[in-house]
Amino acid sequence: MSSKDQTGEAAYKVLARELREAILQRRYVDGTRLPTEAELAAEHRVSRQTVRRAFHDLVAEGMVYRVPGRGTFAAPRDGQYLRQFGSIEDLMGLSLDTQLEVLRPLRRRVDVDAASRLRLDSDAVHTVVFRRTHDGEAFCHTAVHLHPAAAAVLADVPELTEKGAVSDATIIGLLDTRLSNPIAEAEQSITAAAAEKPLADALGCTIGDPLLRVDRIYLTTDQHPVELAINHFLPEQYSYRVKLRRSTH
Repeated sequence: MSSKDQTGEAAYKVLARELREAILQRRYVDGTRLPTEAELAAEHRVSRQTVRRAFHDLVAEGMVYRVPGRGTFAAPRDGQYLRQFGSIEDLMGLSLDTQLEVLRPLRRRVDVDAASRLRLDSDAVHTVVFRRTHDGEAFCHTAVHLHPAAAAVLADVPELTEKGAVSDATIIGLLDTRLSNPIAEAEQSITAAAAEKPLADALGCTIGDPLLRVDRIYLTTDQHPVELAINHFLPEQYSYRVKLRRSTH
């Protein structure tokens, strides 16, 4: 492997992704030592510096930890699905103490835009619409569009298929236990939007009120998009914090 692969992606990023996938698929269970820098360098035909940079990213994500003189180990997964997201786990953390209430159960429907964003050949997706509450207060309206393969594994889940169902479930959490390849990444965009009537009714605000729109596309370890979530948040009920670090490379 050269410093870049055939797609132009840096070799350390390719290696980090492969190691991340191996950890998520439990080829390295909690506390298992990963191959050494020398072993990985030889196996993947890269420099030890490339391996070191890949490990640096995985440490920052919380996927592995390093013990001087002993090696690099898969970080314990204590049952919290969110830890798989490493650097975006703060974003996902809001689901831990919230409830999901189904407004429109999971159904197949035609949505050209959602199908395109999920890279589907057809125009049909499977959609579920719900709102999230915290301490009884609605703060988010979400429309989730699923790849047919993802929808198929959730077709019998009552938390999504029954109108009015209330649970503490998350779509990604449900998918993680059922997909052969777990979710590993999320692509996000944030914009402003005005509340239209369905959103205003669901969130208890006034038509035209400003909302924060957050779109997320979730991808599995093999880079396939399985879920598009379109969220509308009441800005006074939601905050988003992120820590940025200057690159040292």
